[in-house]
Amino acid sequence: MESLDAIDRLILAELQRDGRLSNQDLADRVGLSPSPCLRRVRRLEDAGVIAGYRAVVSPPAVDLAITAFVRLRLASHEGATVDAVEEKLRAIPSIVEAHLLAGDWDYLVRIVTPTFEEYERLLREHLRSIPSLASIDTTFAFGVTKPLSPLPVDGGHAARRR
Repeated sequence: MESLDAIDRLILAELQRDGRLSNQDLADRVGLSPSPCLRRVRRLEDAGVIAGYRAVVSPPAVDLAITAFVRLRLASHEGATVDAVEEKLRAIPSIVEAHLLAGDWDYLVRIVTPTFEEYERLLREHLRSIPSLASIDTTFAFGVTKPLSPLPVDGGHAARRR
């Protein structure tokens, strides 16, 4: 896909704020008529710039009171081992994010559970069975100071203007 222009970036910003906008409302907000706006949205979807749409669910509202950030270090970085680790991380529903890291730790995962006891069970039954795992370091979050936010698709210029 060719580079994004200012209108594409406005579309992305608006859809990140409200993914349920009608095409007409989106077109009005970005200064286009509905047909070209819809073409742009479809082009952004087809190119993978828009990766999907979803509802953001409040963890406490669905009894997921515990958030843990867990750092994992592997003893081996052999290709098959790394593939097995990543497959295992993707298969655990309570792991809602997993990032491959550079530095002292190999992975950072975010885990949500209803209780500390459930976290301990997950640790014993799932995390400790990860192939070639050398160490685990867990930090529990007490609160959220900035929830998951839209990406600064305009290069952060909008924040500086406000």
